[in-house]
Amino acid sequence: MRMYDLILKKRDGGVLTKEEISYFISEYTKGNVPDYQAAALLMTIYFQKMNEEETVNLTEAMMNSGETIDLSAIEGVKVDKHSTGGVGDKTTIALGPIIAACGVPLAKMSGRGLGHTGGTIDKLESIPGFNVNMTIDKFINNVNNFKIAVAGQTANLAPADKLIYALRDVTATVDNISLIASSIMCKKLASGADSILLDVKTGSGAFMKDTDGAFDLAVEMVKIGNNMNRNTIALVTNMDQPLGNAVGNSLEIKEAIETLKGNGPEDFRELCITLASYMLLLAKNVNSVDQGRKKAEEVISNGKAFKVLKTFVTEQGGDVNYIQNIDLLPKSKKIYELKSKETGYINKIAAETVGLSALALGAGRETKDSTIDLSVGIVLNKKAGDYVQKDETLAYIHYNDDAKKKNAVNKLKTAYMINEKNEANTQLVFGIVTADGIKRL
Repeated sequence: MRMYDLILKKRDGGVLTKEEISYFISEYTKGNVPDYQAAALLMTIYFQKMNEEETVNLTEAMMNSGETIDLSAIEGVKVDKHSTGGVGDKTTIALGPIIAACGVPLAKMSGRGLGHTGGTIDKLESIPGFNVNMTIDKFINNVNNFKIAVAGQTANLAPADKLIYALRDVTATVDNISLIASSIMCKKLASGADSILLDVKTGSGAFMKDTDGAFDLAVEMVKIGNNMNRNTIALVTNMDQPLGNAVGNSLEIKEAIETLKGNGPEDFRELCITLASYMLLLAKNVNSVDQGRKKAEEVISNGKAFKVLKTFVTEQGGDVNYIQNIDLLPKSKKIYELKSKETGYINKIAAETVGLSALALGAGRETKDSTIDLSVGIVLNKKAGDYVQKDETLAYIHYNDDAKKKNAVNKLKTAYMINEKNEANTQLVFGIVTADGIKRL
């Protein structure tokens, strides 16, 4: 088998076999295929597309390019949740304890962030002592004993994806549904869950800016999951404004804690409960989404979810005092209030601009080697749909560096669209994608 023949076949509109795709992934991962040939094949895929079978085979080959996690020693149906990413998305930190409090095991591999803010792992490390580096035995024991563990992804999880993504990033071949879907799903499948819930974001702060494109991606990933014998459901959700109020690592931890204590922003609480409902359904813990919703609401109101959070933090080496007293969590030295220059309804808060403002403060990584400032970020005082008076506070900017603050303020000012009429679209969930098709809401 030769790479030249695979490139020629795909260039001319042919369908690659499972063996041909496996050959490419295996040989490229070993370093036996040069970048220029891999890039050429990716470009042919970009233009000629892949069919459903090719996409599944590509996902499986990338999944098997490194180690796969065996979670069979964990009792019960293991359900994983994956978000395609957004601004203020601290969902796992609140959702995990909710699921665990309902008796469903959450064994999650999470990554670090590259962009607006840290990833789930970075946010959890706002808690002193919290350890994401566990042996697989410790990881499994924690899930069996306490129903929850979150660990950092191993370096050898789907290594082909890391190599191919880096190549796509510099050859203008990122924006292809099959390549995006297989990249996301190979890591989820390698992580060993029995069922997968996907939170596919759409809007200004999401990878998929338009709703139709988000549904296309959701359909593709649900097909992959179900073809790989994992019961998979996707929700398409709104990321046209930040999720919740807090954007920034320790600030998001505080908001997740407050949500588990029955407080927290309404949109964030609602998304956590909605996602929990579907995860409980996938785990066969409930018979309907409505039943799942009631169960999730109950473990928040009776304090069980918050209790699980404390156990989860303690068992992974974190100082639980920081959960019981959130004022101990990392704090910035200064806070600046961004005031409104006009009176009216907030029709839009551009999520991506808010994210870039947080990045300017040091809340995220511009490169892999960047150091995150866990204390900085932005807390919104008003959301889309709210009425604001001139000189009223729109947001609080938590900062440590005056020059960075100035840069962030200049960016954040441009995020708001304020008009006389309230025309904000605050719908949280746009639809559900299952093996049976799309249900738009």
